[in-house]
Amino acid sequence: MPDNLHIALLHYPAYNKRGEVVATAVANMDIHDIARTARTYEISKYYIVTPIASQRLFVESILAHWRPGGVAGSYNADRSEALKTVFVKKSLAEVVGDIRFCRGREAKLVATGANLAGNLISCADMRRLIGEGKEDYLVLLGTGWGMAQDVIAAADYRLEPISGAGQYNHLSVRAAVAIIIDRLCHGR
Repeated sequence: MPDNLHIALLHYPAYNKRGEVVATAVANMDIHDIARTARTYEISKYYIVTPIASQRLFVESILAHWRPGGVAGSYNADRSEALKTVFVKKSLAEVVGDIRFCRGREAKLVATGANLAGNLISCADMRRLIGEGKEDYLVLLGTGWGMAQDVIAAADYRLEPISGAGQYNHLSVRAAVAIIIDRLCHGR
């Protein structure tokens, strides 16, 4: 996979079930499982975004525990390797700035969501753009009841939603990330 694909799990701004904009809690399993997907598909960076200082410290403590030199770093080398892809930031603006600093160019923002409609880009077309290597792309993944509308509106692209076999459509973010990344990297 080209090194121009990054992902960000946004814990803010997110909607709660009442439609209010909130910061959602970071889940330990999201840190580990999405990192494993990111590393498997050679995603450049996996960002966890939360404005809550205690949540960022929580993520950093998990990373320190599992990274080389940490208590569990030598216990499970595969987990340690996967967590090297994880970076925690307090805002989407920080993520965009980090990519700009590291890559020397702005990343195109790609919004995802189960209920996106209208002007959408297919996974196949997005995969083609990523493969050209001319731009960096940051895939935005929501938590809670989805990312805030202003984030979606500011995105350069809105990726087609994942369709299941029936009417039910409420995948865990971990499952959605795995499906999306597989489609963007391999198109199966």
